[in-house]
Amino acid sequence: MAKSDSDPVATEPERELTMRRAMVDAVASEMRADEEVFYMGEDVADYGGIFDSTEGLLDEFGRERVMDVPISETGFVGAAVGAAQQGMRPIAEIMFADFVGVCLDQVYNQMAKNTYMSGGAVNVPMVLTTAVGGTYNDAAQHSQTLYGLFAHLPGMKVVVPSTAYDAKGLMHTAIRDDDPVVYMFHKRLMGLGWLPAPEGPKTAVPEDDYTIPLGEADVKREGSDVTVVTLGLHVHRAMEAAEELAGDVDVEVVDLRTLVPFDTETVVESVEKTGRLVVVDEDYQSFGLTGEVTARVVENALDSLEAVERVAVPDVPIPYARPMEDEVNPQVSDIVAAVESVR
Repeated sequence: MAKSDSDPVATEPERELTMRRAMVDAVASEMRADEEVFYMGEDVADYGGIFDSTEGLLDEFGRERVMDVPISETGFVGAAVGAAQQGMRPIAEIMFADFVGVCLDQVYNQMAKNTYMSGGAVNVPMVLTTAVGGTYNDAAQHSQTLYGLFAHLPGMKVVVPSTAYDAKGLMHTAIRDDDPVVYMFHKRLMGLGWLPAPEGPKTAVPEDDYTIPLGEADVKREGSDVTVVTLGLHVHRAMEAAEELAGDVDVEVVDLRTLVPFDTETVVESVEKTGRLVVVDEDYQSFGLTGEVTARVVENALDSLEAVERVAVPDVPIPYARPMEDEVNPQVSDIVAAVESVR
């Protein structure tokens, strides 16, 4: 069922990298290969990105290609759109996905629509990177995922890696794409000393460049009883839940990896096998990813679907206090309970 990636034949032994190092590895390789690729954002030069998303790039490429910008998302995202339309391949980082509100016109009405509005006269080959997710008590304005906000609008592709291997391959693909791509990385998966990652995101990563096609989900764990569809941090929580249930329930875990394009086929094939679906998301439940996945399964495999359960953040702002944040953010125990409920 799992679709194969465009994996290279590795010429060197594979290294284990954190997700942040895998992302930087891909960006640096693309910058070496193409002088039109450059990186801009707040604290991405001297500081190396507050989540180490650009660590080391300034030393190699200098300030003309790794640029700290004023605290004006409206300004620098708009500049990135203009540069992309002139043939460059900018990577613009919004420090937190929550901050997209201050540059929504540039993202929704320029980045996403300018190819269409120009009748195809211009392309916008840019990557918008942004950190998502909670679990470290940074409150309501710094802890959202907002997957549905970006995926809802036609014109942009949306990438959400969950492992270092996927992070590198998807970054290569995103930078080379002639359409705008939103690349959403979860803070908890980056491998930061002050924000420990779960087991799983640090993986073997080839030295050579490789791409992972957008729109191909990955079956991270095969099973026969229940399908769990998720992405980002919750791939690892779903894997933990599956191991906890092993012996009683054989859980299949599908990592979407990209939201746009969306791999309906892999999700439907899994549900046709298991008959039961659990969708797990760190975004809000209403009008979000859990509803979209459920609808696609109902439209394409209703006869196979015996039960469905959604696990997501309730429709409340993300709390600051740790016990309250843990209460609203889906935990392993919530996924276990959902799987058991559809059995």
